[in-house]
Amino acid sequence: MNTKNMAKDFPIICVGGSAGGLDAYTRLLRNLPANMGVAIVIVNHLRTVATHLHEILPRYTEMPVELITENLDIQPNHVFIIPEKRELHVLNDEFRLKPISKPHGWPDVITLFLRSLTKHWDGKLIAVIVSGYDGDGAEALCGIKEVGGITIAQKPNTAAQPDMPESAIATGCIDFILSPEDIARQIARIAHADKADN
Repeated sequence: MNTKNMAKDFPIICVGGSAGGLDAYTRLLRNLPANMGVAIVIVNHLRTVATHLHEILPRYTEMPVELITENLDIQPNHVFIIPEKRELHVLNDEFRLKPISKPHGWPDVITLFLRSLTKHWDGKLIAVIVSGYDGDGAEALCGIKEVGGITIAQKPNTAAQPDMPESAIATGCIDFILSPEDIARQIARIAHADKADN
């Protein structure tokens, strides 16, 4: 019996954001239980500046917060942070990092990660788009729905920069439009229902 594969049917929550995202991440994590059995992956699109989220966010959650490294095993009840200047993918239940392939213009790292999840992750998928400029992530949302995933956008009037949530909502593929606190409550409900089904 391959326990490694059996254990990998837990939900992954991808939280994609950019400018103003820190406020959304902290409000979300403050309200998330630490033992839901889900992996939280924060994909904050930074092209050049170093990320400090793995140093800041542990103040807001009891879950371990890790900066993603190549071949890092995906585990539930953890918060994972994408490093700067990298694209994030999933393969064989591990994170894979690649150099950023779009050096100019707005990054599309959230879209690329969500597409990788639809191809290579067996568990439930929840895509959350929060504050940020431009529309990274929007192009992958209908694909998340096609594989049975759930999509959530931050309520634009609760976001410091509403562009990304508004782009997400404009796709017509968003299930819930909520404040960060209500996003946390909805994720907890989904995780609880997922546990009850298993």
